[in-house]
Amino acid sequence: MIRLNLTILAFLAVAASASAAPPDAAPVRTLTVTGTGIAKAAPDEASFSTGVVSRGATARQALAANAQAMTAVIATLKKQGVPDKAIHTSNLSLSPQYQQCKPNIPCPQRIVGYEVSNTVSVTIDLDKAGAALDALVASGSNQIDGISFAIHDTKPLLIQARAEAVKDALEKGQLYAWSAGVVLGPILSIQEAGAQAPQPMFRSMNKGISAGFAETPIAAGEQSVSAQVSVTWIIN
Repeated sequence: MIRLNLTILAFLAVAASASAAPPDAAPVRTLTVTGTGIAKAAPDEASFSTGVVSRGATARQALAANAQAMTAVIATLKKQGVPDKAIHTSNLSLSPQYQQCKPNIPCPQRIVGYEVSNTVSVTIDLDKAGAALDALVASGSNQIDGISFAIHDTKPLLIQARAEAVKDALEKGQLYAWSAGVVLGPILSIQEAGAQAPQPMFRSMNKGISAGFAETPIAAGEQSVSAQVSVTWIIN
């Protein structure tokens, strides 16, 4: 009799547990939207390469001439307010120069001199770039290559772009919900889908810049920083 009662109690406990279990919950409906924000500003610094190409009958003569000219170039950069950390050597080469043969006429390969090229990369405040380029040419620089523009501190722009991205996502979410005839519930998640800092813009420079005229004009234009944010709502 006791064994029967225990069996009945066990059956009743299982049945009660089954009746108390909640039915399968309905899947949560969500809406996910990606918003994009863009913030723009003018660049505030410029970078370029400048240097000297020197030639001599011997390697020693070419190196000596180049060293003297580059000393003047670097001194000019410092006079323009460029700190040492913003100047670094990007190329130094010494190469022999060979005798030029006339077309279709063979001639022996003979070294007639040497050429030395020494280049430094420079980063300078944009408002000083034009005057610096003119001063460099006046001091003996005969090689100025591509100039690029950049924004030194992009953090404020990224903050603005991210705020615009969230605003854009919220507006899109309300529009989609209204168009679909649904009501948005609380925000389930906010995730940054990506952010892009401005890439340096490159401009070519002519080597024929000459001093003694009006300051070389520099047009940097405008750069943009973008951000993307993904927002997910629960649909009521």
